[in-house]
Amino acid sequence: MSTRGFTGRRPDAAAARRLPPGQHETGDFPVLSLGPAPAIDLAAWRFTLRHGARPLASWSWEQFQALPRTTWRGDIHCVTTWSKFDTVWEGVTVDDLLAAADIVAPTPFLLAQSWDEYDTNVPVADLLDGRAMVATHFNGAPLAAEHGGPARLLVPHLYFWKSAKWIKGLKFTERDEAGFWELRGYHMRGDPWREQRYLDDE
Repeated sequence: MSTRGFTGRRPDAAAARRLPPGQHETGDFPVLSLGPAPAIDLAAWRFTLRHGARPLASWSWEQFQALPRTTWRGDIHCVTTWSKFDTVWEGVTVDDLLAAADIVAPTPFLLAQSWDEYDTNVPVADLLDGRAMVATHFNGAPLAAEHGGPARLLVPHLYFWKSAKWIKGLKFTERDEAGFWELRGYHMRGDPWREQRYLDDE
């Protein structure tokens, strides 16, 4: 859940340059989710790309681990106003997923879909050119369940609710469909540098 008005200590000048409007740095990694982490059996885990209801490509956990791996280091920003600096993630970029499936994105829009039935919309342009991955490791260790393990979407340049935990697939849609939080008043894009927290934020 998002709460307005979280505050922290005043950042130094170097940290302030890295903080989007209304954010404060934290050394912790707060756990925020709709409910408890779902129990996911890796033997049954699959990640699927779909165009609407039609499957385009799908990987088991073992097959997914064999895809090209990328490491990303940088800052993440939650809509509840915390930011965490210098996080390190490892996973498969969306570019490499599309390449492995031998497809190009069929529409400009998609919904990230999770094992707990959570979903969130993300413009396809925000996922390409190395801007997003399906992450399986955080700070050199397998991603903990409370942080979205075994795999979560990572879209670090958007507010972190767009980085769907426990991800099971990406569904390309013909229009920009609202996901769980977007239907409840959150912004359709969620750029932290433009402070796009809620629908009425430009």
